[in-house]
Amino acid sequence: MLIQANAKINLALNVIGKRDDGYHELDMIMIPLQLHDDIEISLAKEDKFTSDDKTVAMDTSNTVIKAVNLMRDTFQLKDHFHIQLHKRIPSQAGLAGGSADGAAVLRGIWKLCNIDISIEELAQLGKKIGADVPFCVLSQCCIVQGIGDRLIPFSLGWKPHVLLVKPNVGVSTKEAYETLDYTACAHPDVAHIKQLLETKQFSEVYQHIGNSLENSAFKLAPEIKMIKEELIEMGFTCVLMSGSGSCVFAISEDEQFVKKAVRHYQNRDVFVCNTSFL
Repeated sequence: MLIQANAKINLALNVIGKRDDGYHELDMIMIPLQLHDDIEISLAKEDKFTSDDKTVAMDTSNTVIKAVNLMRDTFQLKDHFHIQLHKRIPSQAGLAGGSADGAAVLRGIWKLCNIDISIEELAQLGKKIGADVPFCVLSQCCIVQGIGDRLIPFSLGWKPHVLLVKPNVGVSTKEAYETLDYTACAHPDVAHIKQLLETKQFSEVYQHIGNSLENSAFKLAPEIKMIKEELIEMGFTCVLMSGSGSCVFAISEDEQFVKKAVRHYQNRDVFVCNTSFL
């Protein structure tokens, strides 16, 4: 069985504050992308987990293995699996590559073993692996709140082109939150952006997007700010860092404009990709 593990971007990310349990209360709009890893999964006599990206450790720190162990423990499964991971989503990018892989394994085992729960219940189970996993299980445009566990899907009806540019540095999510200045960072109005999206006022959306973690990431990796500024100078009007970084995305209706930007970055030491909303 082949399962797609789709990347995501945050069209808006508002860090409301720190909770008593140490986690942060979030209000976000998350959108899945066509860019995806592929997960090949099948029943087997013994476990075998491999990746075509040799920098990816296929051990208990990997969300793929965490997902297998979670499904086994939760549903008392005796089955074994062959899982081959084909990577396209860069790591430490804010694109939920690891979370998407774990979510894809949850969906694969759910189908292979005919587990009698809903996709919504499977998504909630995924929060035991990571904050973005519930969203990645559903893989549809959502308001995402709490610590990533409250999902409100809504219809988007918009498929612009999305340019992704990631510098050759990553950002630690932990460090991004530790350096967050609540008074200085952006606090986008997520409910208002959702309203603009639902009423198809897409040009208005561009003026309201924001990411509370951008300023923190700019301090940790100045290359991110340089890429954002360069994309704005090139003429993109909708430019934002995704998640805790380090990938910057730019949205445009003009495919040729995006392709021209891809060519601009192809000989640079960056990850660059032309994709679209799922």
